[in-house]
Amino acid sequence: MVTDPIGDLLVRLRNGSQRRHETIAVPASRLKRAILEILKKEGYVDAIEDGVQDGHPILNVQLRYVGEGQPMITGLARISKPGRRVYVGSKDISKVRNGIGMSILSTSKGIMTDQESRRNKLGGEILCTVW
Repeated sequence: MVTDPIGDLLVRLRNGSQRRHETIAVPASRLKRAILEILKKEGYVDAIEDGVQDGHPILNVQLRYVGEGQPMITGLARISKPGRRVYVGSKDISKVRNGIGMSILSTSKGIMTDQESRRNKLGGEILCTVW
């Protein structure tokens, strides 16, 4: 059993991209799917497919590379952790790497990026940052 499923997702993404894997398998959940859909929409991953492994639902994530095999995801950071939750208001959301990266937030209107959260004037829990 994993105590931090989002942290596990981020570690799998980081390790898979560093080892130049084409796809990675992640245990499925609605929250992980929402985070991966944002990463797909922003161009960090290519595709997300449902699957089953040993009778358990999984998400197969096709990683994206640019140029000569450089991973699209160069860094990930888990901000809000199970032992220390981090909440911000819409005016307090900082830019990641001067706008090159993005934050993923859990708001009252669902999971969204930092730009969408600022545009909708919604604060929430900062789950992670990606660049």
